[in-house]
Amino acid sequence: MRAILTGGGTGGHIYPALAIARGLQQHFPRTEILYVGTNRGLEADIVPKAHFPFQAITVSGLARKISLANLQVLWQAWQGYREAGRIIKKFQPDIVIGTGGYVCGPVVMAAARLGIPTLIHEQNALPGITNRILSRFVDLVAVTFEDSRRYFSGKARVKLTGLPIRPEILQARRSEALGSLNLSREKLTLLVFGGSRGARKINQAMIEVIKRYGNHPQVQVLHATGQAGYREFLQELSSQSIVLDKYVNIIVKPYLYNMHEALAAADLVVSRAGAATLAELTALGLPAILIPYPYAAENHQEYNARALADRGAAVLIKDAELTGRRLVESIDAVINRPDKRQDMARASQNLGRPEALRDIIKCVEEILPRP
Repeated sequence: MRAILTGGGTGGHIYPALAIARGLQQHFPRTEILYVGTNRGLEADIVPKAHFPFQAITVSGLARKISLANLQVLWQAWQGYREAGRIIKKFQPDIVIGTGGYVCGPVVMAAARLGIPTLIHEQNALPGITNRILSRFVDLVAVTFEDSRRYFSGKARVKLTGLPIRPEILQARRSEALGSLNLSREKLTLLVFGGSRGARKINQAMIEVIKRYGNHPQVQVLHATGQAGYREFLQELSSQSIVLDKYVNIIVKPYLYNMHEALAAADLVVSRAGAATLAELTALGLPAILIPYPYAAENHQEYNARALADRGAAVLIKDAELTGRRLVESIDAVINRPDKRQDMARASQNLGRPEALRDIIKCVEEILPRP
């Protein structure tokens, strides 16, 4: 088995590709993987550290407005297509899999034109431009959200698989996680985070949450501010005469390195709406209050959040509408109503795809030529 994986620009495209690569190696003995990306994307750093061979092609993304610079981008895309073709002919893969980002375009297109089985995986409820175009040419499209189907060409073969999640997410146990995090087994746990870098707007709103729930007899709060916002958050607490040491049920950290334990301990989550985060929340059946990052490409996080909110698994608050008071009211509405929390948890679990990687591997088997 020889497979080319391609996807780049952001971790949201790269980590699913790496998960699929590992899944292929586990399922198909002696699988050889080649990852194709760009030297300018995060993949140039992440993929070699994950111990996969990496090759780069020349390509860059189109500007989202009419620009002369796009002429150069189109020329680079043609160059990237030719470079990808040479790589494919030399490596001779059995399959080429793309997970999004502009680098996928030339690589997957070259493979499709050469008659090699091709599959793309779309992480978000609103598919990226590259995957929307490629869906017309590939053998199969795997999607994370049912809502994605409507955006693909009617000719595309689309299968709902979900998004591969880290094994440790499903392996963590609540009782052990509560002990590890120094949390009470008798209280409901509110977990709040804004992504690896944090979210300033969420941190600002959390001031009111801490005022509301500080020393609450039935609720405890675990809040990750992000490394960049930690000091500012503590300064804001101090300016309002809030002393964290007086609150036995509030834990504030710059970053959670043991996120799998934090999720295992959580009863309600407040977070952004990245595809990987939502895949983990639904795999665990966790209710959530989602505040989509408003500057994500094509506002795709709002589409992700709506995919959960419309099915009763989450509450959606737009970033522009977020205030401390609004967040407190939303948390109260879930925490003070066990029936609503349970309904949200069931709806979340119904959306979860914990076997996403297995289902993607089945898609691979489906499009590979029969021996």
